[in-house]
Amino acid sequence: MFETIAEVETPAIARVLIAALKAHGFTLLEGGENGLPGMPGVVGLRGIPIRVRAEEAADAAILAEALLTEMRGQK
Repeated sequence: MFETIAEVETPAIARVLIAALKAHGFTLLEGGENGLPGMPGVVGLRGIPIRVRAEEAADAAILAEALLTEMRGQK
């Protein structure tokens, strides 16, 4: 099973976050980084979901939140 750990605004942010999570060894559900499945460029109301294996979700969510905060320039 996979869990959504984040929802991001743009495909560019999704691709960077996915690459970083993969580099840290997390297993992601493939195929959603360009928008809704089967509809590239179409983003849902809450953004593009980032999904990881349920067993890894807690750790991946911590890393994703830290990375998103840094990418958005927040402290």
